[in-house]
Amino acid sequence: MPKIPLGMWIDQGVKWLQIHCGSGLDAFSSAFNNGIGQFKDVLLFIPWWVIILVFAVIAWRARSWKLSLGTIIGLLFIYNLGLWPSFIDTLILVILSALVSILIGLPLGVLAGRSSRFHVVISPILDFMQTMPSFVYLIPALLFFGIGKVPAVFATVIFAMPPVIRLADLGIRQVPVDLVEVGEAFGSSPGELLWKIQLPVAMPTILAGINQTMMLSLSMVVIAAMIGAGGLGAGVLEAIGQLKIGMGFEYGVAVVIMAIILDRMTQGIGRSFKTEDKK
Repeated sequence: MPKIPLGMWIDQGVKWLQIHCGSGLDAFSSAFNNGIGQFKDVLLFIPWWVIILVFAVIAWRARSWKLSLGTIIGLLFIYNLGLWPSFIDTLILVILSALVSILIGLPLGVLAGRSSRFHVVISPILDFMQTMPSFVYLIPALLFFGIGKVPAVFATVIFAMPPVIRLADLGIRQVPVDLVEVGEAFGSSPGELLWKIQLPVAMPTILAGINQTMMLSLSMVVIAAMIGAGGLGAGVLEAIGQLKIGMGFEYGVAVVIMAIILDRMTQGIGRSFKTEDKK
């Protein structure tokens, strides 16, 4: 049985993109890197205690004073370990990756929830994206954008996008048919049905998808340190390469603290939406 030359086809497609789109990708990568660098300079210029207070206020508003206190303690611990610049690096990459994933994935999820045909088309694509090993995404990102933060964001977006699409799709489909029929009976347009009925009812499920996307973004950003993403993942990678157990533990604990803070905040926002719906 002759072998299907799948690998050769992929290589040829990548070469074609590099030849015809290489200059555009280089320009985009340079501009994006400059933007990330400026954003990092702004955050590092702001006193560290101000950033901690901002996180504490968000945690308090999202959930409770206990989460706010835990956030202050956790971030103070990261600062005490001397990992604040790496924390800022990772925070920027996670925020950018999650934001791009949400901006692209949320409309696709809503469209899939409202269109059965699009749902059938996008479901196998999401299956492919979720089952592909995360390290594989680093290869095209490295080929297109080189080493740095841009390929890290590119790979992270592809890896972290499926949950927000799936759960937005699920949330729209779980809206009770009676509510939709009532809206149609009162003469609501499709846009009014979406904004006034479907999205508010589906919002807790959508926020659960955003939570999962943010967590996947953090996990992928750590892995993306292998292609020059920097941040806390770079410290973990260096510790592995030099067998520095203590150093690896410090960076690992910082990643865990960051993950817990972001997870509890997004969960708290989701619970507040559920409470408002019940009222």
